[in-house]
Amino acid sequence: MASSSSTSSTSSSVRNGYHHITGNGLQVTRPASDTDNLIYEDGILMSGSLDSLIQHLVPTADYYPDRSYIFAFLLSSRLFLQPHQLINQVCQTCVLQQNLKVEKAHHSESLRKFAPHMIRLLGEWTDNFPYDFQDERMLRCLKDMTQLLVALYPDLRRDVSVLMHNLLSKLAALQKYEDLLTRISAEVTQRLLNTMPSTDVLEVCSSALVLGQQLTHIELERLSMIGPEEFVQAFCKEKKLEAMPSNSKTGRRVDNIDSYIQWFNRLSYFVATEICMHLRKRNRVRMIEYFVDVAKECVNIGNFNSLMAIIGGLNLSSIQRLKKTWAKVNKEKFEILEHQMNPQNNFGSYRSSLKAALWRSEGASDDRERIVVPFFSLLVKDMYFVNEGCVSRQPNGHVNFEKFWQLAKQVTEFMTWKQVECPFDRCPPVLNYLLTNPVFSENSLTLASYECEAPDNNFEKQHYKQLKEQAGI
Repeated sequence: MASSSSTSSTSSSVRNGYHHITGNGLQVTRPASDTDNLIYEDGILMSGSLDSLIQHLVPTADYYPDRSYIFAFLLSSRLFLQPHQLINQVCQTCVLQQNLKVEKAHHSESLRKFAPHMIRLLGEWTDNFPYDFQDERMLRCLKDMTQLLVALYPDLRRDVSVLMHNLLSKLAALQKYEDLLTRISAEVTQRLLNTMPSTDVLEVCSSALVLGQQLTHIELERLSMIGPEEFVQAFCKEKKLEAMPSNSKTGRRVDNIDSYIQWFNRLSYFVATEICMHLRKRNRVRMIEYFVDVAKECVNIGNFNSLMAIIGGLNLSSIQRLKKTWAKVNKEKFEILEHQMNPQNNFGSYRSSLKAALWRSEGASDDRERIVVPFFSLLVKDMYFVNEGCVSRQPNGHVNFEKFWQLAKQVTEFMTWKQVECPFDRCPPVLNYLLTNPVFSENSLTLASYECEAPDNNFEKQHYKQLKEQAGI
């Protein structure tokens, strides 16, 4: 996908030392030195040197970068440099270009036009990537630049106040969410110390529809807390690049993607636990059919992540081996759901269902029809293949911006999905049960499965014996 062609339908002319570029119906003005190393095709930026791309981000009195460029570059530039390094370069460039350190009396009309542009750029950065500013170096640079601009142009004070208020509100929400996850983890640990409760999910919530709605509450809350940059930072982490900010209070690196995947795994084991905790076959059959109904409700809602987690739980070996139980289950609905999430043809059936949900969401007037919770692990996998399948740098050293556009397209779709607020009524007892009720570990689950239906071959008998010895039974 990388392109090194310099062919372009973008028209460019030089007047008074500036390039005036027209492409896609837009006209922007940049210093000629900025555009010399930017390559366009059909009006679309394809590649450029890192320095030129940074310069292209910096506003002037007569130029403000396209919003799609700002998002794409701020998202993926962290493949090359850390956010605090980028903001330092941007701010230093502004100070030098605009002579911001000189006396107020020397400020021209062009500087008065530049200052609101710079505040707007910082506003877009803090709106789209607030977690970057958990890094104290980022926050310090932001404060220094905004204070300088307000000192020069007091009329900007209100805009800066709004910017800082919105940023601090988002960081406070993240801190509150992290505290919630800590409390949930502590409660799970505490309940694990107690004996397994006799209550099952049907006693807490007999309605498959209500359980599907409560699962969607959890999904949307956790989805909403994932910063768009976390996908790219996951690539950086694999390559051992330090690009992920840490929480200044706890020192812990923020990783909401991992937290979300842990929730998916918990839900799969929650389903299996609820089935295997019943020694009576009739109750296990009822529980399997209940979860199939919950999965169907999740499809209707547009909650594909919970759907896949439930199917994953039903397909765990400890559940699939319960042949006597499955013989009594009405498998027709389960097989339909399994087909929808079949991995063949790169999850072709699921992708068709996702497209249908997106089509419904785009034209929806009712919030209930706007919900799209994607199968998250596949979303991450798709982004991973974009990252691995496209070079980040071309042979001439240019940054491959075509890759940036592709990553930005996928992340922008995710941003739309995560901004939907759950329209269903919250049911705290059900939410608490889903989040904190103890679930069996893999070994405990297998042991419970053998107790539900005795081993029926030599391998299972030997395995059962080993597990009992490990458990001290």
